[in-house]
Amino acid sequence: MLSLFTGSGVGPTVFYLAVSIVLGLLLGKLKVAHVSLGITWVLFIGIILSALGISLNGEMLHIIKEFGLILFVVAVGFQVGPNFFASFKKGGLKLNLCAIAIVALGVLTTVLISRFSGEPLEVMAGVYTGAITNTPGMSAAQQTVGELGICSPETIANGYAVAYPLGVVGLIVSCLIIRSVCKVKLDNEPMSDANQEDVRAPKSETTKAAAQRHKILLIPIFLTIGLGIVLGSIPVPIGMSAPVKLGLAGGPLVMAILVSWIGVKKGWIDTDFTGSHGIWMLREVGIALFLAAVGLGAGGSFIGTIKAGGYMWILYGVIITMVPTLLVGIFARLVLKVNYYTLMGVIGGATTDPPTLAFANTVAAEQQKATGSTEENQLPNMGYATVYPLTMFLRIFTAQLLVLLAV
Repeated sequence: MLSLFTGSGVGPTVFYLAVSIVLGLLLGKLKVAHVSLGITWVLFIGIILSALGISLNGEMLHIIKEFGLILFVVAVGFQVGPNFFASFKKGGLKLNLCAIAIVALGVLTTVLISRFSGEPLEVMAGVYTGAITNTPGMSAAQQTVGELGICSPETIANGYAVAYPLGVVGLIVSCLIIRSVCKVKLDNEPMSDANQEDVRAPKSETTKAAAQRHKILLIPIFLTIGLGIVLGSIPVPIGMSAPVKLGLAGGPLVMAILVSWIGVKKGWIDTDFTGSHGIWMLREVGIALFLAAVGLGAGGSFIGTIKAGGYMWILYGVIITMVPTLLVGIFARLVLKVNYYTLMGVIGGATTDPPTLAFANTVAAEQQKATGSTEENQLPNMGYATVYPLTMFLRIFTAQLLVLLAV
């Protein structure tokens, strides 16, 4: 019985995942100054448990983390896919330019910190990937330093682990600061796009025929996952030491957008499915598993690296996270007049950060409840998905670029 709480097998892993998710969701209901962090609390509970000495199987947590992220991005892709290209035509270029600016400023900030602090640029590459919560970028940087032999790949992982938790917090805080500085009033903020179709869940899915129809439509979900993995694994040569890939998150997201867009357009699937409670549940289960696994795997490295003198990396990570986000976010809101819900999604997509999108959806859902609206606000998801594919490419590329600049 004791092994259930102290071992590293399947039982303890699932048990502590469940504990993290349950406690995180309960704490997510709390509000401070009318603000709730929602499901993001799952990450913090996982970090706390890990920091207290809970040691689980790292490979198992990695698989759960990646699978949860895949479920999450596929669900987001299905939700936004039917309206994605109409929205992209309307404002996609503007949103992607904002995302590119956040990426460019993040790289510039990292280089400047390295120059003035004396931290090696290859070490800062790890902090950079954690600050913008980009696991594929961290892996690409590890591969590059391994091939060049300029430092240990573990150094990259340590920088990532230290910067990641406050990277998540910094992005959410940035959203709140933008809301305050720009004097955003949610009551006056549009909750839908003019090009957005009605994608509400069907009024009733209780009949046997409806249940069978949606059971059959599980096929596109897992077909999308499989094809997305293939797409994300295709290497794109860029003339550097390693090719760039969309990865396990970018590939399934792009594929889900295409499948749902083509499926709805051709009549193979309908918006009753893409906007259903089933897809919503898939999204929430995915992000909960992802956050719990990240937290349970990060807490030990977080504390250990700080004790070893990596506490300054936390400050550097916060600067890399917040300075570009605040500069671009405030400009996008005040000058470009970007919708606040969309902007939160763009910030999450520009940093490839699912917790920020989860927070944005929490804000949107609470406002929807307050106004009594029956239509789910998809603007955060739309902003996230619009910039995510390009951003994923750029984040992986720039992580490798920082290492190469150190040579």
